[in-house]
Amino acid sequence: MHAAAITVSTSKAAGDGKDESGPRLEALARELGATVVARELVPDDRALIEARLLRCADEERCALVLTSGGTGVSPDDVTPEATRAVLEREIPGIAEAMRLSSQPHTANWMLSRALAGVRGATLIVNLPGNPRAIDQVGDALAPALAHALALIAGPRGDIHRA
Repeated sequence: MHAAAITVSTSKAAGDGKDESGPRLEALARELGATVVARELVPDDRALIEARLLRCADEERCALVLTSGGTGVSPDDVTPEATRAVLEREIPGIAEAMRLSSQPHTANWMLSRALAGVRGATLIVNLPGNPRAIDQVGDALAPALAHALALIAGPRGDIHRA
């Protein structure tokens, strides 16, 4: 199963510091049994994020696309809007579970606008921008994400996404 990891951060994309979220996204994808075939670092630009999500889902045919960052309430946080534009079906329970699993770790858990859903045979999940938070919510979500990936692939699996 192929996966993509997309870090959304204008400062990191401009070279201001190291992307620590990308490796955490990759680790979560590997935990789910995926091979990461694309890892990107993009600025907080809605059109650019949409284009990357579409390419990973439709052209690279990834079964899983994990994003990190851009899910808060600042004016440049546009990852949820970009994600919603490409999704065919939302899975609100994943986003709700992410927020709940963040609650013990941060008082700002309720400010996350992260989304999750399906485009074709691709599961797209917005995760927090904080690398530590990726690990925290990833642990809580992993069993459900694995099950969702199996359901999306169907009973025979989608051989084109292997």
